[in-house]
Amino acid sequence: MPESLSAQLGRIGAYTSWANTENRSARTAPGRKRFLDKFEEQVDPAGELPPAERAKRAEFARKAYFGRLALKSAQARRSRASQQAVT
Repeated sequence: MPESLSAQLGRIGAYTSWANTENRSARTAPGRKRFLDKFEEQVDPAGELPPAERAKRAEFARKAYFGRLALKSAQARRSRASQQAVT
């Protein structure tokens, strides 16, 4: 399916923006922080746990999240490989 004009213009704008960004890590830091904060909110929505315990539980929640992601990825690769073997 051909890409829409707005998608092409958006991609060009994004590439231009990133080309003019000196510190890519600093630019994406707020998003990374929010992503990691999500796990602390997940394990302690009321904010009642001591910070060390909250951090420990958040670490396990992150590991579980990425473990599920890895499992889904492996399943998709196996599915694609079996479909290609049949055709």
